[in-house]
Amino acid sequence: MSTALGDLERSVMDTLWDADGSLTAYDIKDAIETTRGRDMAATTVLTVLSRLEKKGFVEPDKSVRPHRYVALHSRAEHQAELMHEVLTGSGDRTAVLARFVGGVSAEDQAVLRKLLAGAV
Repeated sequence: MSTALGDLERSVMDTLWDADGSLTAYDIKDAIETTRGRDMAATTVLTVLSRLEKKGFVEPDKSVRPHRYVALHSRAEHQAELMHEVLTGSGDRTAVLARFVGGVSAEDQAVLRKLLAGAV
């Protein structure tokens, strides 16, 4: 899965991640228009969905008309992959991790300790 998302791709994915099930391009179009406050063409959303399918983010159900789309991975999985990508690309993983841990709240630090200890 390629982790890079453009602005409109991100809007489409946020809409799918927030959905309870699969959505049509028109459902996504309407949701983005509501949240962004601007009109969009359905063809634009379909183009973005096609790109997201090639990147491994969405899967279409082409057995129905109009096609319905679902996210293949959760938002949390995507965000974790972004974090792994940053670590992999860093020259000094220890420095990156130290900066990250040093910048999180005490509550998040406690969660990290539990996760590292295998308690969660």
